[in-house]
Amino acid sequence: MGLLLARSSKNMAGVMKKMWIGAGIAVIVLLLAALLAALWHFSDKVIHIKVWGQERIEQFEVNSGVLKLEYLAALPKEEVSIPSPYGYELKGWFIPRQEPSSKTVILVHGVTRSRLTSIKYVELFRKRGFHVLVYDQRRHGQSGGGTTTYGYYEKYDLKACVDWVLERTGAGSAVGIHGESMGAATALQHAAIDNRASFYIADCPYSNITEQLIYRLKVEYGLPAYPLIPLVALICRLRARFRLHDAASLLSLQSVETPILFVHGENDTYIEKQMTEAMYSIKSGRKQLYLAPNADHAEAYMKNPDEYDRVVGDFLQEIGIAIDDAQSIPTEG
Repeated sequence: MGLLLARSSKNMAGVMKKMWIGAGIAVIVLLLAALLAALWHFSDKVIHIKVWGQERIEQFEVNSGVLKLEYLAALPKEEVSIPSPYGYELKGWFIPRQEPSSKTVILVHGVTRSRLTSIKYVELFRKRGFHVLVYDQRRHGQSGGGTTTYGYYEKYDLKACVDWVLERTGAGSAVGIHGESMGAATALQHAAIDNRASFYIADCPYSNITEQLIYRLKVEYGLPAYPLIPLVALICRLRARFRLHDAASLLSLQSVETPILFVHGENDTYIEKQMTEAMYSIKSGRKQLYLAPNADHAEAYMKNPDEYDRVVGDFLQEIGIAIDDAQSIPTEG
């Protein structure tokens, strides 16, 4: 009888051990599934960031006092469709001057917005003799594209826009580029792969999207960078075929001689002004820095329209023009 009880106890212990092992495995599987779900969620917020609809953007710009619908309706806008090197179309407006001009500026909007956001800058350049091209960035507005890559692929779309402008206006024409937020970061990354632009105006760019994500993760979620950011970067690389640390405007500037006007709001709480100050410091050659007073993110012009106008005008008066050959692009994925 005692032997039977001993054997029964031993079998029960074995069963319990197997149950504990099974439970442990189940917990590990659940934790891994939860981690993967979290990584997928955060990578989605990066590469599939929610973009604003046209009605919301229009209302925001109107309420901010920088867009008048009558002005927008009266602009001589030509609908354009520019082929991206990645197989989709970039939709935009070409706004020509009535008088002949050899100067064109390309306006590049920020993340979640569209070409409507760029309209506030149009008159800064039209009154100075520029044609203007505004377009919807990849996966924004009416343009195609499946992911947002913070300048990595977008810079080659911008290069395609430069191609289009020079074909439209002539190879000897001058092309300038003005970008806001992600559009500014796209412009600065473009400067490293295409030396045909005569100037850049970079309004509130980030210097490195990884550092920007680390900052926003802390501000919005109170979470540390490690290990979440490296893991999210890995998922983004697998899903969108680009490395986050390659979307780095700061690195792009090390070999850029094209004149750049850097702009940032003194009170920017979304992208810290120190990012622009660091890029200004590393940039060689002609450069200017304008820190706009009382301005939060992308508010430099809205809060200081007259001074912004003067700064842009002074910058354009001081720079030269150089048109050179372009370079090649990589394949996507």
